[in-house]
Order: sequence, then C-alpha cells, then structure tokens
Amino acid sequence: MARPNDEVEALLREYADLLQITGGEAFKARAYEKAARAIGGYHTDISRLDAKQLRAIPGVGASIADKVTEYLTTGRMPALEERRAAIPPGVRELTSIPALGPKRAMLLYEKLGIASLDQLVAAIRAGKLRGLKGFGPKTEEKLLHGVELARQAGGRILLDAAMDVAEETVAALARATGCDRCCYAGSLRRMKETIGDIDLLVAAEDSGPVMDAFTRLPQAAETIVRGEKKTSVRTAQGLQLDLRVLPPASWGAGLQYFTGSRAHNIATRTIAGRKGLKLSEYGLADAESGQLIASDSEEEVYERLSLPWIPPTLREDRGEIAAALAGELPSLVTESDLRGDLHTHTDLTDGVSSLEDMVREAAARGYAYYAVTDHAPQLAMQRMTDEKALAQRERVRALDRAHGRGRGMRVLHGTELNIGPDGDVDWPGEFLAGFDLCVASVHSHFDLDRAAQTRRLIRACENPYVSVLGHPTTRKIGRRPGIEADFDAVFAACARTGTALEVNSHPDRLDLNDEHILRAREHGVVFAIDSDAHAVTHLAHVRYGVGTAQRGWLTADDVLNTWPWQRVRRFLAAKRPRSGGRALCRRAPRLTGRAGGGSMEGGCPPGTAGG
Repeated sequence: MARPNDEVEALLREYADLLQITGGEAFKARAYEKAARAIGGYHTDISRLDAKQLRAIPGVGASIADKVTEYLTTGRMPALEERRAAIPPGVRELTSIPALGPKRAMLLYEKLGIASLDQLVAAIRAGKLRGLKGFGPKTEEKLLHGVELARQAGGRILLDAAMDVAEETVAALARATGCDRCCYAGSLRRMKETIGDIDLLVAAEDSGPVMDAFTRLPQAAETIVRGEKKTSVRTAQGLQLDLRVLPPASWGAGLQYFTGSRAHNIATRTIAGRKGLKLSEYGLADAESGQLIASDSEEEVYERLSLPWIPPTLREDRGEIAAALAGELPSLVTESDLRGDLHTHTDLTDGVSSLEDMVREAAARGYAYYAVTDHAPQLAMQRMTDEKALAQRERVRALDRAHGRGRGMRVLHGTELNIGPDGDVDWPGEFLAGFDLCVASVHSHFDLDRAAQTRRLIRACENPYVSVLGHPTTRKIGRRPGIEADFDAVFAACARTGTALEVNSHPDRLDLNDEHILRAREHGVVFAIDSDAHAVTHLAHVRYGVGTAQRGWLTADDVLNTWPWQRVRRFLAAKRPRSGGRALCRRAPRLTGRAGGGSMEGGCPPGTAGG
C-alpha cells in the first residue's frame, strides 16, 4: 500500500491544482504545493502524528493540518471533494497537457465547451481557438504536441511510484507458502523512466498458494484474471500487476525472458537459433531433441549463448549484443560508486528540510562530500539575497569543520544559478568565486527558439564559475517537454569548457535521459548524478539517476561524483580563473559592498582546499 505521506502529498497537490482551476488565490495554491512537498519528504510516517505534530512540519499550517488529520481519521477530505465537484468533467484531463495551465483549461471549457483531449484537437483543427486571446498558431502547435505527450503518458506511471509498489509486492510474495524466489521484471527491472504494467516473477513448485497470496494482497483491489501460470490484479489507482509463476528450475530463463526488452530477446533467440538451440521462458534447449541445456540462472543462459551476463539496463538492442561478443561491455556505474551529491536544496529556498538535517542524512549515506546548492536571486519567489547566501556559507563552513577534515565528509557551499534567456546567471563572477561550485539550470523562458536556447546553454557553459549544467533539457516527464536546442552543440561545449552534465535523479525529471547520455558520451563529457533533493528522503532518488546512467552506458569513471574528493576538487578548480578569487575557498568572503558593484575581500589561507 502507498505510504500515508505519499497519499496525502498527492491529495494536497490535487487540491492545489483545483484551486488554480477554480480561480483560487495563487498564494493559497502555492501554500498547498509547499505543504504537499513537505509532507511527501517528511521522514516520519504522518499517520502516527497528531494535529500539533503535523503543524510542526515546515509549511503545514493549522488549516492544512486539520484537513490531513480528517483524512487520516475518516479516509475523506471534504474540502477536496467539494473542489472536485466544482470542476466540469474532462477539464482535469486538459490540465495534463504540458502546454496548458489550469486557468487556460477552464477558459477553453467556458468559451468553447472543450472538456477532452479529442475535443481540443478537433477545435484546433477547425480553427476555433484563433478567436481567444493568447491562442495563436504557435500556441496551437504546442498544444497538439502536448496532447501527444499526454496520450503517450496515459496509463503509465513514474519509475519511483512503480518501484514502491513492486518492492512492497515482492516482499509480500516472498513470504508466501512455496515461494522459492521472487523478483520484479519487465521495463521496471530495465529502469525505464515510465512503467505501464508491473511484471512480477515467482519460482514455485505449486503455484496455487502463491496466487492465493497475490490476490489477497491489500493493494489488489480487483482480480482481472486468475490462472495456474499467470494472474493479473489491478490496484485502486488503476495500476496492473501481472504475476507469472514458473518451476524453480526455469528461473534463470524466465527472468531473462520476462525482463526483455522484446528487441533484446529477439536478438538472443536469433543467436540461439544459429547454434541449433531454442530459447524460451522455460529454458535453453536443443532445437531438435528438446533436451534442456540451461535454465537455472541468467548467467548460465547467457554463457551457453557465448555471451557474458548483460545487465538489464542495457537490454534494449542498442549495441549490447555486439559489445558483449567483442568483450567490450562497460562496467556500469552503481549506486555504491557514488561518493557525494552535488545538487541539493534546503528550507532556505524551496526545500523542506533544514541544512543540518540534510547534511546529517548525507553523512549517514556514507558520502565523502556533499554540496548544498540553494537557488539564487533570479528566481524571485525563493527570496534569496546576497546576505542570506553569505550567512548560509558560515553555517556550511561550521558543518564542514564538524563533518570534514578527516571526520568523513566535506560539506560544500554551492548554488543553483538560473540561466537567463541570454545565458547570463544570477551573480557576477566576483561573488560566484566564493562558492565551492555552481550548478546552472534553465527555469524559465522555455519557449525560446532552437538557436536562442542553444546559445543560452553554451554561454552558461562558458561561464568560468559554472561547474555543472543542471537538468539540461528542463523536461518534466508527462508534464512538460524539454526545450528545443541543438544538444550536440551543447554537449560539445560542455566537453570543451570542462562543464559537467547533470543526470538529474528526480523521478519526474531523469534529465538527461538515456538517449541524450548516449549521445553526450560521444563528445567525451563528464557527468554528475545528482539527487536535486528538496528533503532528506529525496537523497535516495539517486538510485533512479544511476539506473538512467546505466541505460546510457556510463561507467564510474564517467561520473564526477564517484571520484575521490581531491580529483573532484581539481576538476572544479581547473575551469576557474586564477585571478579574482581562488577556487574552492574554505573561508567565506567578506562583502564590502553590493555583490554586483563592490569588492570581495578574504582569501584562502595556506593549506586550505583552495591552495
């Protein structure tokens, strides 16, 4: 079952959306969004908290706490139900279109009666939107593309949501009578960014008790079909789970078969056929006699095909078979290879956990270094100032003294800069020189043309203080398409300037995606797998970034934050100018005037990280 925190987070996000659709105050909608994020990222199960304890969560006021308490007690949130009733059927569907916000979705309904994706497409084709303010030809083109994205996402869920359900189900099935082995398979095992149905595999001599246990699981709201070998159920949220039970002796062949991909399986079956063999979910057998040759483990099946074991994340028929035959499979990066996280946030801007809590959790993960990179001033809603940044730096330096210097983890003070439409970033170089590293990301002006987007990204890469290009395409899976840019030119600029490309691990971003990573590798860039965490629980999101990096064939040596600290420090320092401030200074500069017009004083004493 879903974690109570996640359930309530989803409800509060929905309430915030409905507030916007019905014309509620923008500040109120933002308050609910912030509370949703805080509850989703809260480390304690909120079902164990009373109203007073709920109000202690950052961003959760008395009114929100009362709604949450009511839901946890009764299973209902009347305020949300009232808002739902006020929204015409179909308008919520329109809000799934990346290029269409809640207010404009409501406008389309009120003016043209549009309440479905099909009706919107028909209205665009008929030219009916042309009379509405703000709906010109360019907007129509974006809406049609948005409809396509919304339809592609239909019925699919994000990787992390699928993983939560799958791992909970596997743990329950492993306790079923007669279960010998249990695993999830399919696109989830291959770590694809979205999942349709969840494939589960169990090895058991007798399938009956396992199937009984499966259909009785709390998450099984409906049994779609039940059989001796396959049973399918549907959760209350509409997610389908397919369970297949195989004899224990067929485990390896079954796991290989049901992991896929289809194209990879066709390739392996072709190899088997050339060897006079037949490969199926039950094993690798002689094609003529039917005598079983291999089936117990995936390793054994691949070995009998004269192949090394191929990691599931590579099984997409994108050259992995040829690389395996040539002995050139990469040794893929793993989560245990990560030595640090270079992009995270605190409650100073839009995070929900304190600096101290984030650092403590990072240390508990065994990191050798950890960077705090709160937003810079161009994102006005975050209310960052020069003074706040410098005050945070003092706290970071104190935490670095407590955790670093031989005590296990260096704590770095960074910032996430906003890349403006012309490629400028928030602070001038003399102020940026005081940060240990700078991540630069696009957060606005998504509609610039391809040439302009390319120029702004390249110019940001050329900034000597920008160490990492954050979530480079800006996409949000199923909600916002990536910007249009010549990314091969951007990748080349990153390689030329010594700027790392981020693989953002947040499940709704996974940006860069695997296909972009494969292209960027050809340019020789360095990557950074970061969590972009906004709460202590988000630090674990790196597992999804690692999965995406594996799908892009990355090794540990390709990834900046698998390197030892001294190598990372040299990489960060190499790009920076030798004058105007020394890289990775461990002493906060003293601001003698406004950052944009005054001078910076303070340097690195001998023997510090900048020396």
